[in-house]
Amino acid sequence: MKGVVFLGNRKLELRDFPDPTPGPGEVVLAIKASGMCGSDLHPYRAVGNAAAALGLGGSGGPVIGGHEPCGVVAARGPGVAEEDAPLGRRVMNHHYKGCGRCKHCRVGWSQLCRSGIVVYGMTGHGAHAPYMKVPAGTLVPLPDALSFEEGAAISCGTGTAYGALKRLEVSGRDTLAVFGQGPVGLSATILGSAMGARVIAVDIARERLTLAREFGADAVVNAKETDPVAALRELTRGEGVEAAMDCTGNPEARVAAVRSAATWGRVCFVGEGNTTTFDISQDMIRKQLTLHASWTFSTVGQEECARFIADRKIRLERLLTHRFKLEQADEAYRLFDTQTTGKGVFVF
Repeated sequence: MKGVVFLGNRKLELRDFPDPTPGPGEVVLAIKASGMCGSDLHPYRAVGNAAAALGLGGSGGPVIGGHEPCGVVAARGPGVAEEDAPLGRRVMNHHYKGCGRCKHCRVGWSQLCRSGIVVYGMTGHGAHAPYMKVPAGTLVPLPDALSFEEGAAISCGTGTAYGALKRLEVSGRDTLAVFGQGPVGLSATILGSAMGARVIAVDIARERLTLAREFGADAVVNAKETDPVAALRELTRGEGVEAAMDCTGNPEARVAAVRSAATWGRVCFVGEGNTTTFDISQDMIRKQLTLHASWTFSTVGQEECARFIADRKIRLERLLTHRFKLEQADEAYRLFDTQTTGKGVFVF
């Protein structure tokens, strides 16, 4: 089968790989949709070991990209009960593998395993290919009301936004500022609105701010044209926002998110990478600020996110602005690299 391999320096290749065969406790998925996530841009742009760009280590050998898998169970390995993974079941994948025994793995947070992890699409073969082999315990059911493409989005970007909103305890009492309107930020705009918050979207790309408006943002701020902190204070009668989320990983955006928060406010960092410096006393202690860092979600959180979207009939398909065949991978990532679009997805 063919699979997409990120080479770094904004290059990728379609390479030949053997079709996967499930071992004990494993299943093979026939991929129906594989999402493009902002985190993919780290190995796509990286110099050297692509996985090291996110601090994940890895051997540096060729790895199939794509960590937003959604498809159907195509084969079971020894020890996997039929009721746990019936052939043809529609599933998402929690794209991490840990030891399976520690306190984190046993509650669905395998990415926090201290014995070492595999991150599918980064250090283990991912979903930018027709088939993918994963542990049966990483399968998460896809509600019938959701498409495979929506399931792919939930499998990282949208699920990450949901997990961060839960950490922030966002509700209808809040004004929420979302810094960055890529796939994660746009998801936060959609879901934050569904949770009842007044959402203010912040970005430097007019195209993405237009999408944010369409997806439910009550106001938008172009940080390329105005000081976002001043703009957010003006929109909140000088108080600042009750909750802020940074989805960019950009140091300036992170500082702005902290400084835009009101006294007793909450801030959550989601975007990966970089180092950020701010004044702890003035920006945090003397505002009684609560700062969270949120890394994706658990298996339970992933299923909860899917149910939240399905039960409320949220039109997540609006997020998916571009669809590609695997053979169009180079074109797809060149476009995604402009950071002016919504979410892209490979369909099979």
